[in-house]
Amino acid sequence: MDKIRAVFNWSGGKDSAHALLRAMETGCYEIVALLTTVNRDTHRSTMHGIPLSLLEAQAASIGIPLYIVDLTPEGNMEDYSSAMLQAVQHFKTLGVTHFIFGDIFLHDVRQYREQQLVPYSIGVVEPLWGKSSEQVMEDFLSSELKTIVVTTMNDGLGAAAIGKLIDRDFVASLPAETDPNGENGEYHTFCYDGPIFHSPIPYCLGEPFSQSYDINLDDGTTKTYTYWFADLKEE
Repeated sequence: MDKIRAVFNWSGGKDSAHALLRAMETGCYEIVALLTTVNRDTHRSTMHGIPLSLLEAQAASIGIPLYIVDLTPEGNMEDYSSAMLQAVQHFKTLGVTHFIFGDIFLHDVRQYREQQLVPYSIGVVEPLWGKSSEQVMEDFLSSELKTIVVTTMNDGLGAAAIGKLIDRDFVASLPAETDPNGENGEYHTFCYDGPIFHSPIPYCLGEPFSQSYDINLDDGTTKTYTYWFADLKEE
């Protein structure tokens, strides 16, 4: 039976690595690329802040080519949609029929992906979908994937959580209102070792740094959000 040609949407973090592992284990997919979005100015992934050099190191160790979607720093959803459309058209010419994601339960996010991809006959695959956040975290902790926290919200976990290993102690320490997987944006991670890699990814942590962003809300007001990032570098 022929395998399904697919692109994996890669963030470099915990849920992404977890979903890739589960997709690989099915044996159903020929994953032709790891697609990631990178800020054109900082050369870091757009949400997790992982340097491009480490994303490239991850892809090399996994053994799947990295495909970079280059975004401007001030990019909005229209810019993102346009860049993703170019990627979809590129991969359609290579016979790709499915895109794989690491979402867990955010229905609006999945609906957006389907609205963008289904018109181009690209199916959406979500290996982690349908389980509770607690079940997904338990499955992750049993997977032998190793990740650290690299991004947090200032009014949430803050700078103190940067660099922490995602293990049972970390999960037990989370405030009651925090989703165990950080699915509501409480934290993002960098995966550096585990079954998907041929060898661990060497990295080092500098001092955490913060950045603030002004976000235009639907009611016409602007709100400032501050995030902490790991100064993550190649070792």
